[in-house]
This record gives sequence, C-alpha cells and structure tokens, in this order.
Amino acid sequence: MVSADSRPAEGYSYGKVYLVGAGPGDPGLFTLRGKGLLECADVVIHDALVSAPILAMVNPQAVVLDAGKRRGRHSLGQDEINHLIIDQAQEHAVVVRLKGGDPFVFGRGGEEMAALVAAGIEVEVVPGITAGVAVPAYAGIPVTHRSQSSSVTFVTGHEAAGKYRPRVNWRALAQGSETIVVYMGIHNLGTITAELLAAELSPETPVALIRWGTYPQQETLIGTLATIVVQVAETGFEAPAIAVIGQVVSWHEVFSHCRPTGTIWP
Repeated sequence: MVSADSRPAEGYSYGKVYLVGAGPGDPGLFTLRGKGLLECADVVIHDALVSAPILAMVNPQAVVLDAGKRRGRHSLGQDEINHLIIDQAQEHAVVVRLKGGDPFVFGRGGEEMAALVAAGIEVEVVPGITAGVAVPAYAGIPVTHRSQSSSVTFVTGHEAAGKYRPRVNWRALAQGSETIVVYMGIHNLGTITAELLAAELSPETPVALIRWGTYPQQETLIGTLATIVVQVAETGFEAPAIAVIGQVVSWHEVFSHCRPTGTIWP
C-alpha cells in the first residue's frame, strides 16, 4: 500500500488513471468508452492477454508499456505494477491501465484501485466483458438456462498464496451451484475434478474447456468430470483456457454453429 507521504503536495495535480477492461479478446466486444480512452491516452499499461487489434487502437503518440503476467513468466510483480501506474500518473494526464476481461473479475483491479486511491490519484473503472460469460457464449454454451441452471459461480482455479483463506471450497460449490465457470484452472484441473467428484457430483457431469476464447483460433474440448483430465493429457490441451462445468455444456452440440459472425478481427 502506498503511504500518505506519496500524496501530491498542495497545488500539485496528478493525472487520472482509467482501469479499462479489454474484454476477452475479440475487438468487437471492446467497449466504445474503452476505445475512446485508448485514442486519447498518454500512457497505456497493458496485460499479456490484451489482443493485438485492441492494442492497435492506442494513440500512436502514447507510451505503451507491457506489464503482462503469465504463468511462470511474470514480467513484473503486482506491487511493481502498482508503483508503475502511480509513477506514470505523476507524469502524464491520461493513463490507461488496460486489463484483459473485466478489471474487477479476477483482474486485480481492486488492488490497483486501492493503491491509486492511497496515493491520492484520481481513478475510474471502465468495465469490460468478462471471459466467464463471453467465452462460453462463443462456444454455444449458455451459462444459465431456465430448465438446467438457475445459478452460476465464477471461481479462480489459480489462487494466490497467503490469501484470506487457504483455498476454494470446491465441495461446497459442487452442491451449491448448477454451473461452475473456472478461470485459470487448467493447471489445477486434476485437483478440481477430484474435489468435485468427492462431493458426489456425478462423474458424467459435462465439462467444456475453451482456450483462446473469442479469438479466431478458439478451441473447445468436451468431456466429463470422469474423463476430462485424461483428455487434456492425450490432446496436449493448454492454457489460456476456462472450464465450464454443468449440464449447460450439453448445449454446445446444438449451438456451437451459432458462433457470432459480427467480429472485426483483421
């Protein structure tokens, strides 16, 4: 947390930071508000999974900084990113922190906003479409359905060390939610499926793994709780991907041909 000593002196004004959600990748899903901010930004600090067509919208005169974190290849720690954003706001009027998906859905936007507020820097959040809704939709999977799922839970499969509690209670989720959408869960998929099976969720429960969701190279692997881990090993299926667990996955066969066609990928 930034100390009160880092607040601006009286009569001195910092720039403003915008925490902008870039959505899941397809530039057609990026908000008009976000596009307008990229076009007038002095600095853009972006995540690893922000797609190239969205980065192409950035003001050509802007400073563009890559702060992306990927498993095993972190360019900057979160504290370093917080300080980088603060430093840029002390020098520039319009700073865009461009984050994949939505800043407040497993995007650490809350941490970055807290650091900025503590430093006395004006900040505004611009929501984005989160992968947990958009990616299943592009795979023909509705996360809720009146006859199959009246509840959906979004959960991270890659928890931070030293967090407020030791782990997600997968067994409680198995009994409490009809659809479970797991972000960043590929590397812990064996543990997740074992926990759900131990909670007496049926081994035949459908599972969809969707990688590079909303990108032209989107891939979907369909299985069940009993088979999906073996399928991943056999096919070499890798992150970045989300998992959808529940009966709504069965709609993939019916709706997969209905993928949106109004995309504007170059």
